[in-house]
Amino acid sequence: MFNKVIFWLSSLWKFSRPHTIIGTSLSVFSLYFLTIATTDIQITEGNFILMIGAWISCLLGNLYIVGLNQIIDVDIDKINKPNLPLASGNFSLKQGQWIVCVSGLIAFISSGLLGWWLFLTVVISLIIGTAYSLPPIRIKRFPLLAAFCIFTVRGFIVNLGLFLHFSQQLTGERFLNSSVLLLSLFIIIFTIAIALFKDVPDTEGDKKYQINTFTILVGKTRIFNITRWTITISYLTLIIGTFLFDSVIHYWFLLISHVVLLILLWIRSRKVNLDIKSEITSFYQFIWKLFFLEYLLFSTAYFI
Repeated sequence: MFNKVIFWLSSLWKFSRPHTIIGTSLSVFSLYFLTIATTDIQITEGNFILMIGAWISCLLGNLYIVGLNQIIDVDIDKINKPNLPLASGNFSLKQGQWIVCVSGLIAFISSGLLGWWLFLTVVISLIIGTAYSLPPIRIKRFPLLAAFCIFTVRGFIVNLGLFLHFSQQLTGERFLNSSVLLLSLFIIIFTIAIALFKDVPDTEGDKKYQINTFTILVGKTRIFNITRWTITISYLTLIIGTFLFDSVIHYWFLLISHVVLLILLWIRSRKVNLDIKSEITSFYQFIWKLFFLEYLLFSTAYFI
């Protein structure tokens, strides 16, 4: 019995697409601490619980979105990602459907109970996530719209919505400041890179099922180079933007850390063989690690 529970939980973890769960978690935590840092509000048990509530709602919303995508794409994943629970048979289609329905419903209800801005953030994300995967709309068939969905949710809706939620709940007023706007701009540009590169490892299955990604349309090499330069632009935009518009942040910490990351990006990218799928996948995960790290660095720069 114990082994079955562990196996089920392990499969659920894979089903949740851990890199997206980590990204969602860091965005919630960092935006909470960013709100604290830029409003001089003290961390208390009450507002910490507020953050935990928002985190759970966002995690469940994330689970709904990635789970629905796997349900619809199970045949494609048998080629591109055979280790995922539905593609491998560790979860039945019915189990996947139950997980998606329950997580989506709880995310909808819990966010509604916790605050209007959180509710809007979660609901809009669920709607876009549904339209992204579910026929007949199935936005993922259209490369430009698919990329637009990803950076809109990750860069615009999540960052601004959560900051408005925390500022409203912590101070009684909703507002945006230069800090969250700069972070949102960075994330928007960075997630364009993620949206472009995410299909590079999945060319075989996408071709078979006629999913026209940017990789299929213009080729791996071009997408790889565009991705590197897009991330570079996102770092330079943040460095210049904080220098011009944000007097609160510890600028030298942000400058040095991002120059180091930029150097690592270009060193790491030069080692990638685009003919080997495992190397492409590894570089894609490296990009996500840079994405994770940004939330930590940006928030830390306000507390030094």
